[in-house]
Amino acid sequence: MSDYQPTQSSELKYAQQLSAEVKARVLPITEESLKLAAFLIRSGQLVVVPTDTVYGVAADPANAHAVERIFAAKHRPRAKSIQVLLDSLERLPQLHLSLPQPLDRLSAALLPGGFSPIAQARESTPLATVRREDDGSLTQAIRVPDSDALHAITAVTGPLAATSANLSGEESATSAWQAAAALGDSVALYLDAGPTPGPVASTVVKAAPGAALGIDVLREGVISRSRLAEIISYPQQ
Repeated sequence: MSDYQPTQSSELKYAQQLSAEVKARVLPITEESLKLAAFLIRSGQLVVVPTDTVYGVAADPANAHAVERIFAAKHRPRAKSIQVLLDSLERLPQLHLSLPQPLDRLSAALLPGGFSPIAQARESTPLATVRREDDGSLTQAIRVPDSDALHAITAVTGPLAATSANLSGEESATSAWQAAAALGDSVALYLDAGPTPGPVASTVVKAAPGAALGIDVLREGVISRSRLAEIISYPQQ
């Protein structure tokens, strides 16, 4: 059993709610815990990870059963999409994804960071997280967080299917201990990197050729609509 304890006073109230079994699943990010995370992800289990906004509950995005565990753990409606966390936009071709205009331009300016563009997916994508749109096309929300801790995690796990580590409709977790209090033993491992900047989440945007500026902001988060408009309106070099 791990004897790891919270270091922030704000985390104590969450730690006190946990059973010994769940408390033992909260670990700092070390070489050993990263190896464990990689093993658990490959095994179809859930792992909670830090990002540059809030903590996320993550799984293998190519494993449909693992993705289903995210929905079950959060009590999340199946109609809601799951993002994929990447270490770099260079991963997109490997996953058979691409960014339409002007999302490619916005992504170049804002990533890594709190920006979640909706990528286009080909039928050949290995991802179990893609969404079938009304017109028959496939889409996938992506994230490249500006987080050294998450980069260390994805370096050993590869891309991760993820959404905020809280019960659906409740406050997003800004610590591993808060996530553990919400999700309990439905998650195999909670990787603790200390408090994240949240609770405001990323800004989710899709391409909309007929709309103003060619985009539709599905969720305004840490990046404002005015900032998006500024980037799109700025003359290209």
